[in-house]
Amino acid sequence: MPDLVFDDVSITYRTSGRNDRGEVRAVQNVSLTLPSGGTLGVAGESGSGKSTLAMSVLRLLPKNARIDGSVRLGETSVDELTFGQLRAVRWAEASIVFQGAMHSLNPVRTVGQQILEALELHTKGVWKTAAARQQRLEELLAAVDLPKTKAGSYPHELSGGQKQRIMIAMALACEPELIIADEPTTALDVIVQQQILNTLNELVTQRGISLLMISHDLSVLATACERIAIMRHGQLIEVGESYEICTKGREEYTRQLAEAFPTIGDPQSRLHPVTHQHRSTSVDGEEFAMTDEVLLEAKNVSVTYQTAKGRHQAVRGVDLRCHKGEIMALVGQSGSGKTSLARTLLGLQSPDAGGQVLYKGQPIPRKARELRRFRQEVQLVLQDPSAALNPKLSIYESVAEGLRVQRYDGDERQRVIESLTNAELRPAEKYLGSIPQELSGGQRQRVVIAGALALHPSMLIADEPVASLDASVRGEILALLLNLRRTLGLSALVITHDLGLAWNIADSVAVMHEGRIVEHGTTEQVLLDPQDAYTKELLAAVPQIGRERVA
Repeated sequence: MPDLVFDDVSITYRTSGRNDRGEVRAVQNVSLTLPSGGTLGVAGESGSGKSTLAMSVLRLLPKNARIDGSVRLGETSVDELTFGQLRAVRWAEASIVFQGAMHSLNPVRTVGQQILEALELHTKGVWKTAAARQQRLEELLAAVDLPKTKAGSYPHELSGGQKQRIMIAMALACEPELIIADEPTTALDVIVQQQILNTLNELVTQRGISLLMISHDLSVLATACERIAIMRHGQLIEVGESYEICTKGREEYTRQLAEAFPTIGDPQSRLHPVTHQHRSTSVDGEEFAMTDEVLLEAKNVSVTYQTAKGRHQAVRGVDLRCHKGEIMALVGQSGSGKTSLARTLLGLQSPDAGGQVLYKGQPIPRKARELRRFRQEVQLVLQDPSAALNPKLSIYESVAEGLRVQRYDGDERQRVIESLTNAELRPAEKYLGSIPQELSGGQRQRVVIAGALALHPSMLIADEPVASLDASVRGEILALLLNLRRTLGLSALVITHDLGLAWNIADSVAVMHEGRIVEHGTTEQVLLDPQDAYTKELLAAVPQIGRERVA
């Protein structure tokens, strides 16, 4: 594979219609070289231009984009390739792992059919027969830690992490010489993330492929890339060897990115998430906000699904207590049963016979009217704010929706403004008439939280609330949860595969594996002195930026 060269590249979008902002320059005068067989990471927050730069390599930008400068594969300008030449380059020579697996997979075809399609259309000599392609399919699924039976699944039957693994398998299918990975591990748990990074490293080492990886997490880039380039506001502000960039960044922005993801065991990051401006401060004694009162409790909860392939037990005999004022992190890999347990705690899924969910000591109701009252007390915050918010509704309508379902008879506008203010969208009046597309990812997640707060709940159940957010925005949402606990006495069960998040904000940690709680205790106990082998495996897989975990 020839060198990939960005020579004084600028990319401008022409906007029109409701969001007409004239010409928006997304990338400004970027010059970078990825040598054949080399690895380069591009880091930066949303809007920095890193994805736009990467998409220009295979001419995947929308029609309203104009590229100035030159993007070259060796001596060939990408802009000069004919459609036939470009089609030959895509998949077979260069492939892309897109971040949004949920939006990139065809919902009406099995994932196995979609991987085979790449092999059929861009096949090399070794996969000419159906049998050879089937064998290659099984090899690819094994490489991303999925059983071969998943080939017959449709995208909606897979977890978010499993869908992302399918996207990576598709990108690897034709053994390309260049892989462009756009946030390839964002939705993955730490063990699968480690496996994917190891797979990419092996491909680079054994086959000499080139790797261009995009991420906002410097620790992930440091694991996979020799060099890292930092982008901000479309400009390239710093380039260097990975270790130097991560530990001795010249620019203040580079240092902020490196500090945004906490080191487990670092006392400075305990209950102090990093925000855009600084490390947040907590109130002295904040950790004692938890009381002995049990708010939500699971007793011997099991959940079994009847599928076309038979019965599947997703949750197995779980006992769990969430106290008033407590922030508990429920951690585990994709498919461990975390979301099924959360649905059961919310009354969206009935437990198997013999299991029980209690709220304030009483079984959660089953009749619609009483269940509606219970859900006013316990609210859900979904992982993907873009999917959770109706794109046609204003922010006011989105926040007020729950009030209307609950038939709130007070001053609706005042309650909406109060909720947006509590979610740190200030001044709230500025956002009332906006639609979700006009807000950043962090602002949209705050709107989802505001919708939950509008009902004055006692507890939030947050399913991966920061998985897809930038580093500093992630810190702001975590700081918001801590502040809500301090000011409103709110309890929270945060479902996550991010152990650093647990260290940042949680009072206690419950580790879930194959449907069971295998370890449960205070955050310090579980993360600094783990007893279960699976917990130790999770901790060992957490990427680090050239430093040891503090004991």
